[in-house]
Amino acid sequence: MILDLDPTLLESEVSALCLRLKQMKFVPVKQPGCRLALVQGVDKHVRPDAFLHLHGVQKVSPLKEKYKLASRFSHPEPTIIECKGKRIGGGHLFVAAGPCSIESKEQMDASAKAAAAHGATALRGGAFKPRTSPYDFQGMGEEGLQILRDAGEKYNLLTLSEVMEPAQVELAAGYVDILQVGARNMQNFSLLKELGKVKNPILLKRGFSATYQDLLMAAEYIMAHGNPNVILCERGIRTFETYTRNTLDLNAVCALKELTHLPIVVDPSHGTGIRSFVAPMSLASIAAGADGLVIEMHPDPDRSLSDAQQTISFDAFGKIMRDATLIKQTLAEASVI
Repeated sequence: MILDLDPTLLESEVSALCLRLKQMKFVPVKQPGCRLALVQGVDKHVRPDAFLHLHGVQKVSPLKEKYKLASRFSHPEPTIIECKGKRIGGGHLFVAAGPCSIESKEQMDASAKAAAAHGATALRGGAFKPRTSPYDFQGMGEEGLQILRDAGEKYNLLTLSEVMEPAQVELAAGYVDILQVGARNMQNFSLLKELGKVKNPILLKRGFSATYQDLLMAAEYIMAHGNPNVILCERGIRTFETYTRNTLDLNAVCALKELTHLPIVVDPSHGTGIRSFVAPMSLASIAAGADGLVIEMHPDPDRSLSDAQQTISFDAFGKIMRDATLIKQTLAEASVI
């Protein structure tokens, strides 16, 4: 249920209304534009017109989607997430680039320098690595987080790294600006609830076989537990095709833009698994309306300790940034005409 309020209400009156709704066993969440979303307590026995008797309520609208806070209906305008002076969503081009795994200070310093030089927003790097094989490199842990933080600060970049379990959240949140939920953990509900308790933006990757609603409901877990700063990431799904690592679903960009107000980025590295495909699918993602990209790059791609086959060089990343920026500017100019 969405309650549209009188825009002249004082903050104290809105607070009093929220208290009254809680006493009625509803859970109200404030939304932009003088609105309240009732995320719990509404069922088929609740009459919408009953809320019109409450002070300050001007209009009542049913909210059919299960993802109440992530819904475009409850929050019509695109969300723009601000972090350390940088913006994500709402027409701003967000690009996170860096190696799959943090390997050394020298590697991350070189990656950060290249990312900043080519106009990236954030430096990515994995300190905790969920690997299919237990014998593959598992990441540097807290030491890696320290290296990532230092490189990001040196080159004025946001930092992005994955957390795999609730116990890692508090530690990583102290070092990293944006916490990532990998595809394998999209429905790790204990992890999602814990991420709802921190203020860091959360980059939530779509699971291998997740529907759009599955992804949005995962985002809802984070938002319902107190953190509204969620970035959705399309990173490819598993289909019967075996030539590519995954099938990059660019329908997701268009569909999610209609369904939700949250920023949407694309990971063409995992989405294709093939180095030569990263550039064309990056540009296709921006052309489709994505708010940004997450790209794996490395000083020496062939020697990357993980995902070498999909990791690109600094020069290749620079060309993607130039072309992506041009496409973004062209789209912006076309929308004005």
